[in-house]
Amino acid sequence: MTTEADAKHFAHRYIAAWNSHDLDAIMSHYAQDVVLISPTAARLLEDPSGTVRGDAALRNYFKCGLEAYPNLHFELLDVMFGLSSIVVCFKNQKGTKTAEFMEFGKEGRVTRVVANYSE
Repeated sequence: MTTEADAKHFAHRYIAAWNSHDLDAIMSHYAQDVVLISPTAARLLEDPSGTVRGDAALRNYFKCGLEAYPNLHFELLDVMFGLSSIVVCFKNQKGTKTAEFMEFGKEGRVTRVVANYSE
């Protein structure tokens, strides 16, 4: 991501993919060697590190998440951009706010995600 327009375009596509609950659409944003760190992953996967490595493991985690939260819905709140990263801020159907810091690889897919949540 190098421009505000690119970051916003990505964020809108990303949120739309999640709201569709289409796992393939969601996964299209991630690189094969992606690493995700999330408190929700720690809880759902019963792994205190909350770390998910690789697209196969990420697909499995997201599948579990979509099954655990069938009414999942996100509303985009804000997007910030850097040279090769963005922060996407959104809230879910329960009103919980999330900010995801995402780094992008050369092919334009997310290689690293760090998720942060409000209570």
